Amino acid sequence: MTTTEHRPAPNGFNLVPPPGWDVIPLHSGTREAMDRIVRKAVAQLPVGFPKDDIPKARLKLTQEMKKVVRRASAKGGMTLYLPTERLHGIALPVSIVASEPIEIPRVRPESGPEAVLAALASETPGAEIRELDDTAALRSEREVPADPEQGVEVAHRRVEYLVPIPDSTPDKYLTFSYSALIAPGSDPAFCDTLVELFDAVMGTFRWTYA
Repeated sequence: MTTTEHRPAPNGFNLVPPPGWDVIPLHSGTREAMDRIVRKAVAQLPVGFPKDDIPKARLKLTQEMKKVVRRASAKGGMTLYLPTERLHGIALPVSIVASEPIEIPRVRPESGPEAVLAALASETPGAEIRELDDTAALRSEREVPADPEQGVEVAHRRVEYLVPIPDSTPDKYLTFSYSALIAPGSDPAFCDTLVELFDAVMGTFRWTYA
């Protein structure tokens, strides 16, 4: 990892979503972003879609959007990234949530975030250390089975990046969570492609400075 001791502490980050995705801030401007996305979706309804059914379609889209936003907010999300345009006619069942910074105690008083990431990597199957904008980050991936009793209605692939904020006191970390729904009988290779898309998005991660 390249040190950041010659740079000021970052005051935020920038992430570039793929074309056809939208960003929903979860602290302020949420309703405006949701309204914009719903308007765009309604405008993309196929030619010949019954005009009398448009209000019903708009209501359903709004309800689904609110559900996704509630789930992201309940998990401490501060920004939600969603695909709002179809890719080759396919609606991508994926989302990315950037969560509020969290505090993680140091492994030892004199150690830093690298020791925390190494300890977590040793305890998390399939976890590995990667680098994002000169910062070591922990990447993990797993499949989450459907479990309605636990609020998991559909099986999904989850990928997470845990990124320490340089020079934060106490040590704070950002979490980026990616979920791709796994439909029964779906091609695993398609899920792999979607995961590669998320990894490519995380490759655009950059710290921002005052």
